[in-house]
Amino acid sequence: MNDYRVAIVVNPDLSAGYSANTVATLSAGLGARFPLLLGGKLNDAAGLEIDVSSKLPIAVLQASSETLQQLLAKSAGSSGMQSVVVFPAFARQMHDFNGYAQQFSQRQLAQEPLDGIALCGPAQWVKSLTGALKLLR
Repeated sequence: MNDYRVAIVVNPDLSAGYSANTVATLSAGLGARFPLLLGGKLNDAAGLEIDVSSKLPIAVLQASSETLQQLLAKSAGSSGMQSVVVFPAFARQMHDFNGYAQQFSQRQLAQEPLDGIALCGPAQWVKSLTGALKLLR
């Protein structure tokens, strides 16, 4: 995973709470897809053991809903080498995975407003998609 990069891109029009929720949810999706991304365990000098969040830095960027749609189209979806995790706006109203999965199968992401998208894969691929985007502030 040394040549991998991670970027999470969210719509800057979301409230701070919704932005945080979107980033957290997308991060969980990436961790599920690439368990090697997770950091393992570390001990401090006093012996306190913690779980480490990630072995790679995670850039949190911003893009409009339209730009998020463009990113999704350009990404060409997930494959063996890369992961694309999407947070469609309709998911915000869903509180049950089975209901979400049912709704998801009846919709086309290309026609849905997106709150965020996470990308993990070869550094060149991620940079080609996100290089012009600004950090979320």
